[in-house]
Amino acid sequence: MITAVNMVHVWVADQDQALDFYVNKLGFAPHGDVQFEHMRWVSVTAPEAPQVPIALNLPAPPLVDEASAAHLRQLMAAGLLCPGGFGTKDVWATYRELSAKGVEFIGEPEQHDYGIDVGLRDPFGNHWRLTQTRME
Repeated sequence: MITAVNMVHVWVADQDQALDFYVNKLGFAPHGDVQFEHMRWVSVTAPEAPQVPIALNLPAPPLVDEASAAHLRQLMAAGLLCPGGFGTKDVWATYRELSAKGVEFIGEPEQHDYGIDVGLRDPFGNHWRLTQTRME
């Protein structure tokens, strides 16, 4: 039986730029930055969910072959990758705060049966959802 999500992987074109965006714009905390022989592993965590890091991976060998890396870069740039969603207790306040920091949103928050939701993009085109569920 699966008991938890231990990590989320996100493709990024530049790990330093990704680290800056996720920490300084979205408010995540640095989690890890380790240089291995053939790759760098960088991750961040949400302040209230430090047990689920987000790994900021370059689409490149050794993680994927070069042909797959090129395809992933195209999908990212087109905004077709949606790695998941972020939760918030007040989507409108978070929307205003992040907008003031220059975060790109896809429209404005909208009310749905499950709560209030809006899309945002990181600098590489990754499409995240920002959601305030009815339970929060």
